[in-house]
Amino acid sequence: MQVSVYNQAGKVVDHIEISEQVFGVPFNESVVHQAMLRQQANARQGTASTKTRSEVGGSTRKLFKQKGTGNARAGSIKSGLRPGGGILFGPKPRDYRQSMPKKMRQLALRCVLSAKARDQELMVLEGLTFDEPKTKEMASILAALEVASTALIVTDKVEENTVKSARNISGVQTTPSALLNVVDILSHKMLLMTVAAVRNAEELWGETQAKGDSNASV
Repeated sequence: MQVSVYNQAGKVVDHIEISEQVFGVPFNESVVHQAMLRQQANARQGTASTKTRSEVGGSTRKLFKQKGTGNARAGSIKSGLRPGGGILFGPKPRDYRQSMPKKMRQLALRCVLSAKARDQELMVLEGLTFDEPKTKEMASILAALEVASTALIVTDKVEENTVKSARNISGVQTTPSALLNVVDILSHKMLLMTVAAVRNAEELWGETQAKGDSNASV
């Protein structure tokens, strides 16, 4: 598969071949959906907690006599039916984590990368170089590339000036290629990758890993 390479001025300066094993995989909706749900579930802290009637503070005396008042036979001020009482069926700390085989996770990532390439929502950049953090310069680059929607910028490694130049632009996020994930890719309309990031992605999830996943496709 051949794609155009753009410079920071938005001009096509080259064409490169990208791996079919990473950017040409048929979309597997069930695997992508499972990977997305897993990642979102694993991001939950699960620390929400409420007190039951046995945990709240309060007197243990009977509120009023058993008979003759016309009221319910109440025995505790800590009942969940009363203000200041315990919470009925409230949340308690729990673990939301889900497991998923490594090969399926890698397949899901290749599926979404391939979908971006297929839908022409993948742009390969010659590189991103900033002498110092400049939000205005990053905005000019995105305008030159005609990127008017949300965008995920992927570099080969963490580049501090690039991160700082993009972090104040709404809808724009940066990440190193090794930390690419399904949710980030699906959350942004455009995927901008440097040539080095593309090659790193091919090395991480390329032909060797793809062979092991051939039986995992549905």
